[in-house]
Amino acid sequence: MRIRDWDRNLRIRLIGESLVGVTFWMIFPFIAIYFSGIFGREKTGVLLVISQLFSVIANLLGGYFADRFGRKKMMVLAACGQAVAFFLFALVNSPLFSSPVMSFICFALVGVCGSLYWPASQAMVADVVAEKDQSSVFAVFYTMNNVMVVIGPLLGGIFYPQHFFYLLLVAGIFCAIVATVLFIYLEETAPLWAKTTGTWYTFFVEQLKNYRLIAKDRTFLLFIIAGVLVAQTFMQLDILIPVYVKDVVSEQTLISTDHWSLSLSGEKAFSVLIAENGLLVALFTVAVTKWMGNYKKKSVFVWSSLLYGLAIFFFGQTTSLWIMVILIGIFTLAELMTVGLQQTFVARLAPDHMRGQYFAAASLRFTLGRMMAPLALTLPFAYHWTFFILMLLAVCSAWLYAVMFQMMGGKRA
Repeated sequence: MRIRDWDRNLRIRLIGESLVGVTFWMIFPFIAIYFSGIFGREKTGVLLVISQLFSVIANLLGGYFADRFGRKKMMVLAACGQAVAFFLFALVNSPLFSSPVMSFICFALVGVCGSLYWPASQAMVADVVAEKDQSSVFAVFYTMNNVMVVIGPLLGGIFYPQHFFYLLLVAGIFCAIVATVLFIYLEETAPLWAKTTGTWYTFFVEQLKNYRLIAKDRTFLLFIIAGVLVAQTFMQLDILIPVYVKDVVSEQTLISTDHWSLSLSGEKAFSVLIAENGLLVALFTVAVTKWMGNYKKKSVFVWSSLLYGLAIFFFGQTTSLWIMVILIGIFTLAELMTVGLQQTFVARLAPDHMRGQYFAAASLRFTLGRMMAPLALTLPFAYHWTFFILMLLAVCSAWLYAVMFQMMGGKRA
């Protein structure tokens, strides 16, 4: 499905979310560095866990709010909330005023608003796009997000160290612009029958009951647990790895010629690494997904976890920026190996009448994974031991995937 054939709502969102995305990725990769410089590694880990807990709750309720109040209202409200949060974040990091506690509250609010935005955003695609074209539309948004992952960190690496206040201010302005455009031009797409009844807390309790029923599916439960464990490795790309790179990478020359050289350290070195990840994802997602189709799902899932473990372990043993560049390549390959298989795998596991609930439960791999990942900052060990523990979690994930497929016995996959 070509972009020019898209519903107007989606074209507006693609442009608006790209603007927000580039500013978000100019700031978000450096948040762990920012807070660890203020509170220290251990306290930062605890604070990030708390902020992600609020985001998990908001994510669980996001679908209910999107149905209860409408897609447009929730997206506009969430974008306004992010704008206000970024403006306050800038205010408490301005040349005239500084408040670390308020900075954390603003960051948590940005995460909560994002968690409220995306369920409505995903539901809107399902509202206006035929099922046969939905995967291609989601793929375009996914690719555009990864283009922003390339651009954002490179710009952030340049401006973050000396101009953090202005980065936050620009992010707030862009979110305000997007909120205004969505309010004026976006059309509501929620069908009348989608309007839910009841209160948010009854819905929340019902969600927990559904998850309890799904947990009785032992195969699917192993899938979620294995996913949460391996998430402790790839989630560190935004949490532990930036702090580690800032602490251990002294100025190093990546490229040198007779007339020009590129030397990086600290935040700028990390911005190159995360931009590399985004670029590789944008370029090779389709190719690697097609390649993985030639192998058994068991092998793909197991080897993906093992590659994550291999990359994360050696990352903690080196201070060479060039070796880190290679390890990020391995890290990204592990990511791309399963990105095209996970949704189809969940669909084949789920009974027809519970497919929506299974997909909602499957997202816990990422919401719980992101909530737990900051605990790596709290471990009272040297960096190389922390990375070793993360490798062990990835190996445990690979073992659980192997056990899961053995339990399935080839009958359901």
